[in-house]
Amino acid sequence: MKQSAGILLYRNTGMETEFFLVHPGGPYFAKKDKGWWTIPKGELEPAEAPIDCAVREFKEETGYVPKEPFIALQTIIQKGGKKVLCWAAAGNLDPKTITSNTFEIEWPPRSGKMKEFPEIDEAGWFTFEEAILLINERQVSLLEELKMKITPYNPTCFCLLK
Repeated sequence: MKQSAGILLYRNTGMETEFFLVHPGGPYFAKKDKGWWTIPKGELEPAEAPIDCAVREFKEETGYVPKEPFIALQTIIQKGGKKVLCWAAAGNLDPKTITSNTFEIEWPPRSGKMKEFPEIDEAGWFTFEEAILLINERQVSLLEELKMKITPYNPTCFCLLK
């Protein structure tokens, strides 16, 4: 089973918590929006520690290096069967300044022409309500878990005692 590791960056604006998500680049994702955004993540190199991979991938995809402390989140399995290990970190960066690594594919298909695309073509800060609409459905649980871990008082129910 393939494994990826990533970082879910978050910040508190004073009014609410926002989550940093990225949109995959390239022609296959050009017209896809809701449900296609993701945390910055990538596949582990042989013998690489997962947290080191998560930090490396975040830097490669955004140009920003997330800082400790890291909050471990539950591992998820994406639809294609890939296992995603994730940590959260507080941080702040301007989405307009991201610098992403690139990849090369034959485009258009069977044209014999190679074209280069950014791995990430867009990034942004989103409220919880916005983020759950945009993020890959299998990653929603990462947002939910982090929200519960960083919210000082978040009752799930109110019970009246008689």
